[in-house]
Amino acid sequence: MAIELSSLEAALERVVHLTKNSDGRVLIGLIGKPGAGKSTLSSYLIKNLPKETTALVPMDGYHLSNAQLKILGRTDRKGAPDTFDAKGYVELLKRIKANTKDEIYFPIFHRDIEESIAADGVVHPHTTLVLTEGNYLLVESDGWAGVADSLTESWFIDVDNDKRMARLVARHVKYGRSPEAAHAWANGTDQRNAELIETTRMKADVIVHLD
Repeated sequence: MAIELSSLEAALERVVHLTKNSDGRVLIGLIGKPGAGKSTLSSYLIKNLPKETTALVPMDGYHLSNAQLKILGRTDRKGAPDTFDAKGYVELLKRIKANTKDEIYFPIFHRDIEESIAADGVVHPHTTLVLTEGNYLLVESDGWAGVADSLTESWFIDVDNDKRMARLVARHVKYGRSPEAAHAWANGTDQRNAELIETTRMKADVIVHLD
């Protein structure tokens, strides 16, 4: 049965406990539907943990480029499970878990340009805690199956759906969509992805309630 955490403070306490009681590098996967609050949780943890030994590695860096999505005919589904280099992300996590001697570089996705920049982030050898956030960390199709094997714990974020949808629409508007287009995307592509993500909830080690 999954552990239940009811606040950001409780989440921080658990991270501190895990890092203090682990002999190796700790990897925590933060999973949630679009707009669930993954960035809210990761930002809070990063702010309150030692910066010199903590790293954030978002899954979004492995978005396929807009050019590749156009070639594949998947532009209108950007963000779906098959619009990422999932296997590349799996290999990154394996390296992060196994290699504590070298710097490990990874791409970071930038919403303002809707593209990833290669080697924009780095996990240093002295990093003892890695937070990785994304939608599909517990999905088993489209190349994602190996993610969970590298995680110390998987955390699924639970949030009121109306609040989640409001945040999601507002985010789409912030990054350039009209209110009508934002609403359509949130209730179309995003909602289909959210329904898939919900099916993975039962696999999580921890449920984090952010309401």
